[in-house]
Amino acid sequence: MKFRKLLKLFQIFSCAILFGGQSALAQQPVVVFAAASLKTALDEIALQYQEQSTHSIHISYAGSSALARQIQYGAPAELFISANTAWMDTLEKNGLIEEGSRVDLLRNRLALVGSVTAPEPFDITTDLKTKLGTERLALALVDAVPAGIYAKAALQSLGMWDSIKTQIAQTDNVRAALRLVAIGEAPLGIVYDTDHRADDQVKVLYLFTKSSHPPILYPAALISDQATDAGRAFLQYLQGPDSTAVFQAHGFITVGDEQ
Repeated sequence: MKFRKLLKLFQIFSCAILFGGQSALAQQPVVVFAAASLKTALDEIALQYQEQSTHSIHISYAGSSALARQIQYGAPAELFISANTAWMDTLEKNGLIEEGSRVDLLRNRLALVGSVTAPEPFDITTDLKTKLGTERLALALVDAVPAGIYAKAALQSLGMWDSIKTQIAQTDNVRAALRLVAIGEAPLGIVYDTDHRADDQVKVLYLFTKSSHPPILYPAALISDQATDAGRAFLQYLQGPDSTAVFQAHGFITVGDEQ
């Protein structure tokens, strides 16, 4: 914790020297670390927010596991939005989450996607292995990244994991898995239901039931010793009606709504 405080002071001091004192401090952006699956919706929300605020928003996207580890090593994030509760739990146990700031923001669904030219209907229990042939199924890292963890659990619940695990193409985050399908490097992939909306080269072939995997929940929290009033204001905005409308338009499910 002492190292994190020293790092923060160094960053503030450096910015003050580089940009000229207090005016530069007021202009520092709110740094957000967010799960890659949030990119399309969160970019839109950030632009919307900046039109009505004096503060800019800088968002770094990656797999939740990579972002959480960066925060553990002192990365200068004010706000973290994870695609599962486990990584947020880890940071909270490490004392890195500002007390009382954690909120459950969104839910999602898990989907099998393929090329827009893929034939339908698709029966996952009989067609998955057949459609793959000798090719690979694109997934985020199955032991670290939430989308991959959920996908592995879903395939295990269907009794299909053991027969398919040698044909997995693992990627650093869920959007990278989506990209493999979009460019034809993998015929099929498992991503979030919201992800296919970000690329018109893919379509949903199958939606997994919510009972086939742990609940897909996006918690958000401020980072202790890093958060500013501007960061707190943006977290509050993410929970407001304007942000909710954008999230829902991109297919996310507001916590409290039925899946």
